[in-house]
Amino acid sequence: MGIYREITMTATSAENKSEGLHQKSTRCCHPFNNIKVFVLCHGFLQLSQLLLSGYLRSSISTIEKRFGISSQTSGILSSFNEIGNTVLIVFVSYFGSRVHRPRFIGCGAIIVCAAGFLMSLPHFIMGPYEYDKSVASLLSNVTDICQPNGPIKSSDNDQCVEGVQKANKNVLFILFLGQILLGIGSVPIQPFGISYIDDFASKRNSPLYIGILFAVTVMGPGVAFILGSAMLRFYVDIDKLSADEITLTPKDPRWIGAWWLGYLVAGSVVAIASIPYFIFPREMPKQGPSEKPEEPKPSLMDEIKSKTEENEKLTLSQFIKVFPKVLFRTVKNPVFILIVLAQGNMSAMVCGLATFMAKFLERQFSITASLANLLIGSANIPAAMSGIVLGGIIMKRHRLTPKQSALMCVIGLIICIFTAIPLVFLGCSTQQFASPRMDHQGSSGIWQNVSECSGGCQCSSAAFNPVCGTDGVEYISPCYAGCGAVQFGESPTEVLNYTRCTCIPAAGSAKPGSCGTVCGQLLVPFMVLSCLAGGLASMAQTPSFMLILRSVKPTDKSLAIGIQFMLLRILAWLPGPVMYGSVIDSTCILWGQKCGKKTSCQYYDNNLLRQRFIGLQILFEIGGLIFFTAVFFVLRRREKVSAEKSMRENPETHALTQEGAKY
Repeated sequence: MGIYREITMTATSAENKSEGLHQKSTRCCHPFNNIKVFVLCHGFLQLSQLLLSGYLRSSISTIEKRFGISSQTSGILSSFNEIGNTVLIVFVSYFGSRVHRPRFIGCGAIIVCAAGFLMSLPHFIMGPYEYDKSVASLLSNVTDICQPNGPIKSSDNDQCVEGVQKANKNVLFILFLGQILLGIGSVPIQPFGISYIDDFASKRNSPLYIGILFAVTVMGPGVAFILGSAMLRFYVDIDKLSADEITLTPKDPRWIGAWWLGYLVAGSVVAIASIPYFIFPREMPKQGPSEKPEEPKPSLMDEIKSKTEENEKLTLSQFIKVFPKVLFRTVKNPVFILIVLAQGNMSAMVCGLATFMAKFLERQFSITASLANLLIGSANIPAAMSGIVLGGIIMKRHRLTPKQSALMCVIGLIICIFTAIPLVFLGCSTQQFASPRMDHQGSSGIWQNVSECSGGCQCSSAAFNPVCGTDGVEYISPCYAGCGAVQFGESPTEVLNYTRCTCIPAAGSAKPGSCGTVCGQLLVPFMVLSCLAGGLASMAQTPSFMLILRSVKPTDKSLAIGIQFMLLRILAWLPGPVMYGSVIDSTCILWGQKCGKKTSCQYYDNNLLRQRFIGLQILFEIGGLIFFTAVFFVLRRREKVSAEKSMRENPETHALTQEGAKY
């Protein structure tokens, strides 16, 4: 208390006295008057918030199948949270320390929590999942086998009840609204948290605390994919059906996991993490009692403050007036804009891969959604984290200059591109399948038309119950394979085999489920190269961030970072997932049909999918390489001009330096 009395006794202004009284009143709130406790709580909150915001990417393919949406639409959905974030992030720079930052963080967390619960709402309003009403069962006269003299199977029409299309639109509206709320709620969490720590932590500890938060930021998506892996092991209607009523398995193409359950889990965790922020004080004692109070940092708004009284705060209108001026001054900096363009290429690639890599692995190697998420959360994300850390270690150990930092980014991306090129050739071809139609001309030899052999079977146009024939061909349903009989197991819903299939040579048989692919051995080398390429690309994260800080005026650093993230949102985080989703849709060769309209894709041309998906990744890496190379040459020219200027101003010193270099 002696330090506290010394501070309050030497205070000369009424404002300092009120702050001293506030510090005294908050002693009763210990330990919430400790910056270390705040760092601990904020790390937990950031982890839970990123767990919720990243969870959509882990369940994106499941949501597509559940609600019949295309990858382009799901890409728009994935990037939609950036809209609310982009609109409001600039005003965070204005409010700064003017507000009760912990409470604003807590309110933002509550909004994030509400967004998570809202995103799970479609599961409860849509009713049970109906994958195919014509599934074979001893308990029903309606089967999915060929019935030449039977009625036309109208499972498609049965599902087209009044209000289905309206319900689907409501679902999309809810999901998009949830994403917007998620973006709005996320706005104050990281900026206010970092500024709060920087204000009240000691100079020595502040970088450590902020570094911990950045590490947690990288961990969040990994934890989200692991959560998705766990949740998708459960059937989507686990809350509505008993275990005996669930006949599908995760390996079945029609399986849909409990995507909604993860939102409830993550939302609950965010709600718990938000509680301490309504207890933390607006201000707390500066960490390190021996440190003198810091002088106020130069404001970014000196141009306005010089025209106003010393103790007068900027109005919002003044902030809006000065922002375009600082923005224009910043984007005129060639190094700044080139780095942002390079980061834009890399960020668009990362956003697209994070959104659709799990789906790509599912389709390419015929693995379950749960396993795909587990691989990404336990392999790809840690590899990216390692690359970021390694880049920081190299910069610190070798004390790289800006030019050397740019060269490091260039070398890392060159190696990354050569590592990623083999990925174009590591994958599985599309399994041969049979259907009465094909929506897009894919590779030759992957599709068989079964219109003739199943023409009299009265098959439903919406049927999708894949079976694998003895000829190695996958048929979209037993009816389209011309199968006339079915063999059941002990359970009345357990199908062992379909027989007397006229579309299969020699009236063969078919087993339920997909034939899958036969190149599973390529999954391991693909993951190894993918992780290596991701780690090499991530090495540019720290050097590029430091180049941003070193390329702008000290008074513009904070706002320059805000401008950087605003531009990255507009140039990369918003369009990135949409571009990847469009590329994936362009490789679809058979779309699902419901109510006469296209739903989610059932079969992709795997070769084309791999070439375009990995090709887009390499294209973004080449774009990043071009801009980082331009940064290197600009910095080298600046260095050369600076050396020539120094030689002209101090010729004797330069001559001595050159002479000493000979020895």
